[in-house]
Amino acid sequence: MTNRAHDRIRETVRKHYASIAASSNKDCACPGTSCCSAVSERLKAYASQLGYSKNDLHAVPDGSMTLGCGNPQAVAQIKKGEVVLDLGSGGGFDCFVAARQVGPKGKVIGVDMTPEMIASARENARKGGFRNVEFRLGEIEHLPVADENVDVIISNCVINLSPDKEQVYRDAFRVLKPGGRLAISDVVAIRPLPSAIRNDLRMHAGCAAGALPVKKLERILQSAGFCNITVRIREESKAFIKQWFPGSGIDNYLRSADIEGTKPKGNKE
Repeated sequence: MTNRAHDRIRETVRKHYASIAASSNKDCACPGTSCCSAVSERLKAYASQLGYSKNDLHAVPDGSMTLGCGNPQAVAQIKKGEVVLDLGSGGGFDCFVAARQVGPKGKVIGVDMTPEMIASARENARKGGFRNVEFRLGEIEHLPVADENVDVIISNCVINLSPDKEQVYRDAFRVLKPGGRLAISDVVAIRPLPSAIRNDLRMHAGCAAGALPVKKLERILQSAGFCNITVRIREESKAFIKQWFPGSGIDNYLRSADIEGTKPKGNKE
């Protein structure tokens, strides 16, 4: 894929999520209104399908929730005092859930390439009083994070959006401490995607066209340096994936998966 094609995909994704941030702010401009409540309840119902608990859903600011395809918190085993990095943090939902787990001595960093999402997430952090969370503008291929600075990397249905996934995982490996963990939720292809899906920018922005086959994903993780790699496909995800592009048959090709890997201890680049 050419650099021009990469840029076209990034710009499509950036515009798509900027519009989501703007729509979310508009829909909930007046907290307490029936419109805002309806949007919030729909998102909470969807998040419950993904495995988030009632405590998770009620402990984060309204407006922080964006759609995903899983629950990386369930596999991350986040501990008190750790530094957590969320790739593609959106409105900040997963960051705020992680913030409760790391406690006041820990830290959570969210990175997103969309200025509108960063602004929204920072406002959500202010409203919720989250002092151990910060949001940084940047691309997940080139993280604005120092080498070997992070204990756990999480992400929720974002890496599939990148046109250069190899670079995403290389940079994730760079910022992890030796022994650090990758624990993400993302979509994977269970059979080859038709060209009509692969080349559809709207489906790319909608987390469908950029999915990798499991074997290729495992090779990329190994090449980046990760060990203890596991990719667990969640068959139950077919039900909600079917809703993404009704009538497209996308659920015949995609599943959500929990993806884990570890940076070997003592590994120096």
